[in-house]
Amino acid sequence: MRGRVERQGTMFVVFDLEQRVPDQHPLRKIKRWADGVLAEMSRDFNAAYGATGKPGIPPERLLKALLLQALYSIPSQTKLVEAIQYNLLYRWFLDLPLEEDAWTQEAFSMNRDRFERHDLCRKFFDRVVAEGIENNLVSPDHFTCDGTLIRSLASHKSLQPIEAAGKKNDDTRPDGGGRDVSVDWHGERRTNATHRSTTDPEARLARKGNGKESHLCHTGHVLMENRSGLCVGVTVDGFDGHAERRNALRMLRHVERRHGLVPRTLGADAGYKAGEFLVRVEAHGSTPHVPVEVERIVGDTPEAHARRRARRRMGTLGYRLSQRVRKRAEQIFGWGKTTAGLARTRFIGHVRIEDSALIAGAAYNLLRMTRLLA
Repeated sequence: MRGRVERQGTMFVVFDLEQRVPDQHPLRKIKRWADGVLAEMSRDFNAAYGATGKPGIPPERLLKALLLQALYSIPSQTKLVEAIQYNLLYRWFLDLPLEEDAWTQEAFSMNRDRFERHDLCRKFFDRVVAEGIENNLVSPDHFTCDGTLIRSLASHKSLQPIEAAGKKNDDTRPDGGGRDVSVDWHGERRTNATHRSTTDPEARLARKGNGKESHLCHTGHVLMENRSGLCVGVTVDGFDGHAERRNALRMLRHVERRHGLVPRTLGADAGYKAGEFLVRVEAHGSTPHVPVEVERIVGDTPEAHARRRARRRMGTLGYRLSQRVRKRAEQIFGWGKTTAGLARTRFIGHVRIEDSALIAGAAYNLLRMTRLLA
């Protein structure tokens, strides 16, 4: 018998959101791990928020909402709040009752400075990494470091000479074009030494290779554990030719201080072949597996000797394995850009971009841990 559509809405409905989510849904494990990590951060939240006043949006919900944004490629926090309002799966993940309205996107903006001041995104990411260590998914044996370009929110039209960039912009244009005006760059040489973006002053012109177009970019860096492919370190910095080596050392120091991990080997590409970097990695207690050109190395300095040792290691099996696994770091970058929205950042400044990258790294680790422990 054919069914009929009832236009009369049901006045009262009683059901449990827990029963609506399939038992094998990947968000179940992610929610359990995220709730455990956030419960351990209770003291951090108490230090960040006052004991008096009107209760605000729980920081646990804000962080889990940012996880959802990364996992489901939601393009903006406005769209994220709209999805939370009607999506039952998201409400279940956030422990948001059906009778309670979702907050507005201004809640993220109002709490962003507090999150930065107390470094809550970094603490959340580090606790997710600690969860992987407790589940024997991270070993102190072999690691990989790598970097990538993250396009800035600013456009080429925001580039101005450094002297003019420091002055207040006048929105009134002589051609009546308003803010989005046409700019003629023919015959003008624009470099990082002479020009700055008025929209994102920390962004720098960069390109992926010779013959490629340049864009205003920041640099993102990851430290990966080779066995499981988990991301154990994330940083964001400017583009200056030394950022990869500087941030690799920064992540190594942080991982040792926070988790007590000192890698036996550290794989990297040819961009890390500088002798000073190799010396500092060896002083840290790790063996660098970095390709060094075959040309003659001159000098009797510690840097020259470090490069000779690195070149001799290129003939070992360990080096070949390290270089083969090193390419797995591109999976982290690929997922972060295509799924988590890091191909072009939505924020201004290194600190806020790094916070978004840390959330993306935590989401990537939680998703990978569910598959490794399936």
